[in-house]
Amino acid sequence: MRQGPLLSEPQVAEFKRNGVLILRDFYDLERDIAPIQQAIYDLIGLLIAKYRLPISRPAFSPATFDAGYQQLIALNRAYGAEIYDAVKQIPAFVRLVAHPQHDQLFAELRPGSFPAVAAGGYGIRIDNPNEDRFRANWHQEYPAQLRSLDGLVYWSPLVPVTEDMGPVEFCPGSQAEGAMPVHTRDPNNPQKTGAYSLTLKGEDELLRKYPHVSPLTSPGDLVVIDFLVLHASGHNRSQRSRWTMQLRYFNFLEPTGQSHGWRGSYAAGVDFRTIHPELCAD
Repeated sequence: MRQGPLLSEPQVAEFKRNGVLILRDFYDLERDIAPIQQAIYDLIGLLIAKYRLPISRPAFSPATFDAGYQQLIALNRAYGAEIYDAVKQIPAFVRLVAHPQHDQLFAELRPGSFPAVAAGGYGIRIDNPNEDRFRANWHQEYPAQLRSLDGLVYWSPLVPVTEDMGPVEFCPGSQAEGAMPVHTRDPNNPQKTGAYSLTLKGEDELLRKYPHVSPLTSPGDLVVIDFLVLHASGHNRSQRSRWTMQLRYFNFLEPTGQSHGWRGSYAAGVDFRTIHPELCAD
């Protein structure tokens, strides 16, 4: 466990300016990450055995923890949905969600805050190759999550994210816009529902205002993202699924969150339009 401040003054200033901060090798691979990868490997094996599938795999290795997954979803895409729902319940992952250094990071980036974990706001994404239905549009985290305007996403990959795997794209500095109005239907992707269907009002103009960055990251790295920064999922055009972790923290003391009782959004069964009708651009 690290002692003293986690961040330097220049890092705090960078986050305040950009709303995005990359912390290389933040997690201990053996202690924090490998147990999650091992459990995912075991879950894939469990489904292979459960459905008596003709899939053989090498022994566990952190580098190939998802061995067999592509063959599994090729046989039946519904098997992937079982894995998706199961992985967020891995104890090693839940322990990472409540990592003590997450509280400390929040306190260093938001002095005087009262950090909280967004219930239902953490999970492991599995972005499969050439499968764009669940790809996240350009968005801010707040309309999809609520809780409070002052929140942070802790984003970390379980696989090395390469260019062809589709790294997340950010617009540094866009948090200065505040909470932006959204449309609740995506006319270009009518099959998307819930948080996936949200699109920004005046999106093209907004995206032209800011630089775009798509950092490449590796297991152990942590990307800290302000709830109001514009970002979008990349397009996975590789041969491997993009496995990434998202953990969301918010500030109990932020007035807007207090005003609506720190309500969750779509994942909590709440339509944000009932909380923020002024942000609905439909």
